[in-house]
Amino acid sequence: MAWTKEDEANGSARIGIRDTALDSGHARLHELGYKQELKRDLSVLSNFAFSFSIISVLTGITTLYNTGLKFGGTVAMTFGWFVTGFFTMFVGLSMGEICSSYPTSGGLYYWSARLSGKEWAPFASWMTGWFNIVGQWAVTTSVDFSLAQLIQVIILLSTGGNNGGGYLASKYLVIAFHGGILLIHAIINSLPITWLSLFGQFAALWNVLGVFVLMILIPTVATQRASAKFVFTHFNVENDAGIHSKLYIFVLGLLMSQYTLTGYDASAHMTEETKSADKNGPKGIISSIGISIIVGWAYLLGITFAVTNIPYLLSSDNDAGGYAIAEVFYLAFKNRYGSGVGGILCLGIVAVAIFFCGMSSVTSNSRMAYAFSRDGAMPLSSFWHKVNKQEVPINAVWLSALISFCMALTSLGSLVAFQAMVSIATIGLYIAYALPIFFRVTLARKTFNPGPFNLGRYGIVVGWIAVLWVAIITVLFSLPVAYPITKDTLNYTPVAVGGLLVLTVGSWLLSARHWFKGPVTNISS
Repeated sequence: MAWTKEDEANGSARIGIRDTALDSGHARLHELGYKQELKRDLSVLSNFAFSFSIISVLTGITTLYNTGLKFGGTVAMTFGWFVTGFFTMFVGLSMGEICSSYPTSGGLYYWSARLSGKEWAPFASWMTGWFNIVGQWAVTTSVDFSLAQLIQVIILLSTGGNNGGGYLASKYLVIAFHGGILLIHAIINSLPITWLSLFGQFAALWNVLGVFVLMILIPTVATQRASAKFVFTHFNVENDAGIHSKLYIFVLGLLMSQYTLTGYDASAHMTEETKSADKNGPKGIISSIGISIIVGWAYLLGITFAVTNIPYLLSSDNDAGGYAIAEVFYLAFKNRYGSGVGGILCLGIVAVAIFFCGMSSVTSNSRMAYAFSRDGAMPLSSFWHKVNKQEVPINAVWLSALISFCMALTSLGSLVAFQAMVSIATIGLYIAYALPIFFRVTLARKTFNPGPFNLGRYGIVVGWIAVLWVAIITVLFSLPVAYPITKDTLNYTPVAVGGLLVLTVGSWLLSARHWFKGPVTNISS
């Protein structure tokens, strides 16, 4: 039975089971037409922890710090972080408002169905769902692959460094690391949600404490520190990309910040396991973004005060092989104590944060796959929708890990091809974020029935700013990142995202339009 048979006009409980035994999120789920299949044990802190650990400023900033240094340097990072964070908060506020009204694991694709109207619901749901789930798989791929690469750098530095005969793991060993990490993440995600909740809270704590330790320790240990003038005013225009326009350079430098501030839809996907989800789901989304903006800026400042020679940090001839933050950490301790062991240990702090980020990504992926298959949108849906005795969507967990591993295999052929795959992690995911918001401010402008958390009269304005920001970054991050443009320098982001668009629309026209009707209730009338 399709959701369209519910009484959306007044939000009444179609099955009339709103009783005192159920919290607001549980009752709302029944109103939306779904029975409770997952264990609802997560508190608002646990819900927040999953999104916060996926955003993981230690992961995103560390992974793309080279991009920030190369395109704009310290100015692009310190000020670009707030520009990106400011507009990302608009996206989060709009998502939180919609989440409060529709707290289901399906999240974005369910929202699109409810907000686009009966005629457009199946198509809107199909498009949003596939962009969301593929974007999530790409996030897990990129996060765990970045951990595998960091392990490669840690081994290199631990064995003498690039200039001291250190061992550089081959691409085959890196992919083996990646597979092993995903295997561990799948095993952890097979545990009951109470265990995952503890891991998630520990991950959030680790990210905060890790940032606090590194932002103080690194600039304190460094024998040479940058001046405040350098940190806040130096604009790096020296790059090997053939780009000289300062505005263009600044825009490309924003990618580090935007990539980092991604993944907070996890709070929405965890709502069917969260107490009072119509209130706590939105809190998880918004608080994870807000705290990440503050904590991330502190980490950026702390590390950047230890930066004095940008060209050297970006050079593949340094001890870390061109991995900028690793070189910053290593040099800080080596120059002061004659040994870079302390810097390697600091990289271990980052590695643990990335590990937890990947763990939470698999959690979010599996809940999305569980919900999408519950509505019959995926091949073998009945299999991926199954939950075990611990009420964990076990098959969806292993599916998410397997697909993320397969996506990383493209790195064996070409890092350019792999980067094209991973580009979906930012642009593809943000398109999925923007679609339900767009329907909220257009087709559902007068019919949207808000939940306990709502933006009131500002909802439309906030929503339009969010949609426009996503449209802007979609264009900006599709621009060439090097000139002249060749097959090795082409930005494959529009190719990857365009390919996903063609596949999604094509599958809809050729097949899905005949059988996919959008979210389907699993409670009998």
